Amino acid sequence: MPIDGVKTARVSVSSADGSDEEWQKSEHHKGEGTFEAGEGHHFYRPIDSYEGLHRWDPNFQWTEKEERKIVRKIDARVCTFACVTFFALQLDRGNIGQALASTLLQDLGMTSNDYNLGQTVFLVCFLLAEMPSQLLSKRIGPDRWIPMQIVSWSLVAACQAFLNGRGSYLACRALLGFLEGGFIPDTILFLSFFYKSSELPKRLTCFWISYTVAGIIGSFLAFVFLHITDANGGGAWRYLFAYEGLITGVIGIIAAFWMPASPVQTKGGLRGKNGWFTEHEERIIVNRVIRDDPSKGSMHNRQAVTPRRFWESLKDYHMWPIYALGLIWLIPTHPAQSYLTLQLRYQGFTTFQTNLLTIPSAVLAIITLIAITWIAERTNQRLLWGVGVEVWNIVLLIALELLPQKSMPWPRWAILTLLVGGPSIHPVVVALTSRNAGSVRTRTVASALYNMSVQLSNIAGANVYQEKDAPYYKNGNKVLIALAVISGFLFVFAKYYYDWWNRRNTAKWDAMTSEQRELYLRENPVLTNKRIDFRFAR
Repeated sequence: MPIDGVKTARVSVSSADGSDEEWQKSEHHKGEGTFEAGEGHHFYRPIDSYEGLHRWDPNFQWTEKEERKIVRKIDARVCTFACVTFFALQLDRGNIGQALASTLLQDLGMTSNDYNLGQTVFLVCFLLAEMPSQLLSKRIGPDRWIPMQIVSWSLVAACQAFLNGRGSYLACRALLGFLEGGFIPDTILFLSFFYKSSELPKRLTCFWISYTVAGIIGSFLAFVFLHITDANGGGAWRYLFAYEGLITGVIGIIAAFWMPASPVQTKGGLRGKNGWFTEHEERIIVNRVIRDDPSKGSMHNRQAVTPRRFWESLKDYHMWPIYALGLIWLIPTHPAQSYLTLQLRYQGFTTFQTNLLTIPSAVLAIITLIAITWIAERTNQRLLWGVGVEVWNIVLLIALELLPQKSMPWPRWAILTLLVGGPSIHPVVVALTSRNAGSVRTRTVASALYNMSVQLSNIAGANVYQEKDAPYYKNGNKVLIALAVISGFLFVFAKYYYDWWNRRNTAKWDAMTSEQRELYLRENPVLTNKRIDFRFAR
């Protein structure tokens, strides 16, 4: 942290919890995962093949003002475009719900159970693609792989305009799942090149805000495109798929010339012949990232995860509580999101009213997402705020369950809007996965595994509401209430699991002399979350 306005070379591996102030106030000094300018830095020197090694300097200093300026520059050029690409993902992933409010099912001769099957097929394929996509991204670089993904899925998304039945619908959903799977952890890997651990949650919040903005803009686009019909007055959803696929295809082409390989490889393409950063700025970016998390220098940006490292990452039991959360905590709101347009149609709203009535929930989701992320980071109690999210869900699901079984369009819309637009701890948990990984290879695998667990929860969530339970889904809501309760207990368990390990490791570390700490660091050079100088975020 700054001393007289200057950045020193002091760093802590334990800053993975993002609590710089808390760490600085502790009694830890040299030898417990920190290094001072000119000494101890040999423990944290990046590998020879690390792309930013020529900018690494343990004695380099910079001012806090310079760092703030650099972060704003990264936000404008890296984070903003990452949000644009996520917008492209959600535009093509979410327009099936808007088409559902039109005549899609009738035109294709399908039922809502067929729609459920299509969503399940999509999610299964999305899940199966997660790990291969992440490993491929680590091998060839997310700057190459992400544009290829976007262009590929945009073509399939546009081809949905030519669906002619259940078979073609299922085939397109499967292809979309395979091509879109892995995009989210790929992008998080890309962002980790530029940001410190404590900065990532806010940027991921922007990432998921773009997801919600895509829903809002998609609703307006649907309002326009669904007014375009064929000579028989039908098929409006075909234009929706065609035009939105075209939009995302353009974004994918721009991404190929915009995304840099790393902070020190920004020259060329739409970035200009001189690149984005000066040599001085590159030195600030590289040194501040490595000092925050030295493990980021343990692999270069196009280095594949070997089978042995992959297996070691799979066995990392410290990440299992987060995977368990991913399996369940999003299920209570998933059916309401997927069936929002259909439930509003059941209440008598028209196609165009339905698409416009989904906008308030999207706006509310942005507000609550920003609020919950800020509070969770500010209080340094991320997992306990997950309990608060599930309490919110339980109250609204009970209210939905207690509504009379008759048409009550506006009360039902209000409850569904609060449920769908309620607070989400998702960016915080994703950042938690990255923070608690402790190494690049574990971060690569863990990001994909967490997202796979989320996709499994989405598969389960897509099948909670059944045709026989329509239109009020009373049985389904009972299941969701039970799952929200279980999820709340899992958040509490994860919180105390990481607290217990932190206390245990701190006691061991504090009992060591300076010489013992020095010896420990020398004998345990691999930076992982198994080291006793590592502290988990929780």
